Amino acid sequence: MHAHPGRLLFGGITFGEGQEYLSFQYRFLIVVLIAGALATAVFLLGESTRLNRIDSPHVVSMAVFTTVSLLLWGVLRGRPAAVRPVAWLYLGICQLEYLSALVHVPQDEMRALWFLTNVPGVYLLLGRRTGAVVTALTVVGLAWINPQLSAPYSPNALATLLVGIVYQAIFFHVYSARSISYLQQVHGLNRQLHDLAARDPLTGLLNARAYYAGCEQALAAAACEGHPSTVLFVDLDHFKRINDTRGHAAGDEVLRRVAACLREQVRHSDWVGRIGGEEFSLLLPRTATAQALPLAERLRVCLEALQIEIDGQPIPVTASIGVATAQAGEHTMTTLQQQADEAMYQAKAGGRNRVSVLATSAAPPTSGAGLGPAAMGAHAAAQLPIC
Repeated sequence: MHAHPGRLLFGGITFGEGQEYLSFQYRFLIVVLIAGALATAVFLLGESTRLNRIDSPHVVSMAVFTTVSLLLWGVLRGRPAAVRPVAWLYLGICQLEYLSALVHVPQDEMRALWFLTNVPGVYLLLGRRTGAVVTALTVVGLAWINPQLSAPYSPNALATLLVGIVYQAIFFHVYSARSISYLQQVHGLNRQLHDLAARDPLTGLLNARAYYAGCEQALAAAACEGHPSTVLFVDLDHFKRINDTRGHAAGDEVLRRVAACLREQVRHSDWVGRIGGEEFSLLLPRTATAQALPLAERLRVCLEALQIEIDGQPIPVTASIGVATAQAGEHTMTTLQQQADEAMYQAKAGGRNRVSVLATSAAPPTSGAGLGPAAMGAHAAAQLPIC
């Protein structure tokens, strides 16, 4: 079985959302390292076969350059976080290699072009500021060292070389600035699209698809750690009556206020979604029934205390809340939600505006009769009465 060439080169690294530019830099640098080593190896082969004679000091330089380039590839492979330090080291050995060619290979009139090839890589890997500094130092360095070479370039050739380096630097300065700006805009639009696809536009809560997808992962993670998880199913009482008598605008305002109440009461690790018209679901990972019941009661009280007025007329809001708990690995999100749904219907049947724990869930066995808050605090309650 043969390994994929991409895995051999890049180490099979995967990048997450928002890491597209890092992915490009990582792969680009690896390709540059290998291409640079191969190109120098070709010159070494030409020297060894006497097809392209090179003075011995530069032969040593090329051998060192090839070896270090391959070593840097080995260091970088599988380690995207090493992109910048490896890029800095490679920049340094490239400049030394090009300087060696400039000094020790006077018979090669085209040797200064290697400095041109360095400009794009610096801009793409180390940024515009570093690119501008390296360009300025290269131009000044070439202008200073040229008269001291054994075979200096003519003034016209030197001027063409330096202007070409500056022109290329300007090109990549603008290109990199626009590319990064475009990439940032794309990321922003992608985040907006993701939010639009995952959020309920009215309440800002997760919609049913995004909620259940996230909950499955959170439930599995808690199960792997050996922790229980609890679902609270919140269904507003007589919500249809609000829409029918006060209008859909009033119903929408109630839903927004209810969503705000739910968000205020839960932890950052909890999941909250609007899964139906007036139905909300909360997943509490790593939470047993005994811990979930006080939160469920706080939610019930919070909703009952909402002061919503439309056209000067108050709109009372209450909810029936079903609670179901799964021990580690005991249920999928679908079955846990179904149990919470059954518990919610028990709360409806018991008179609404109460919390009900399904008798078959992880709560202590009960007869299903409505009990007071004190009994709930002792973890013996299946339902809570109206306060």
